[in-house]
Amino acid sequence: MDVKEILREYPENGRSNLIPILQEIQERQGYLSPEAVKEVGEYLSLPTSKIFGVATFYNQFRFEPKGKYHIQVCRGTACHVLGSATVLEELEKTLKIKAGQTTRDGLFSLEVVACIGACGLAPVISINGEFHARVTAASIHQIIEQLKNREVQS
Repeated sequence: MDVKEILREYPENGRSNLIPILQEIQERQGYLSPEAVKEVGEYLSLPTSKIFGVATFYNQFRFEPKGKYHIQVCRGTACHVLGSATVLEELEKTLKIKAGQTTRDGLFSLEVVACIGACGLAPVISINGEFHARVTAASIHQIIEQLKNREVQS
């Protein structure tokens, strides 16, 4: 994916195009790489610090590629009340990453979302769009082990 291709779609290189450009890059690339941010800065005549400042303000932007298994932890009200904070802590401990990061092997990435919209299944996580209902610290280990075993078998 070439960032220059995307930039060509925005011939008026005004600051008002910053967010749409970043969204397009992330959609095609999966994340905002430092190289992409630099190219956008040069094109829009903005310092990279300004671009990072804008991008970090919105939690839709990622600065690392997603893992093969992208885990979303719901932190909506129902999930929160039923223990999603513990689930998140357990995932971070098990995977040795924080929300917004990807494991070194590229297998897992972790994201906190405001609400998945499956409140009746709380606490719920989504892995590549597949919901796992009523997760607990114990069930997290089983889910992660199953995914790791799937990798060993393939």
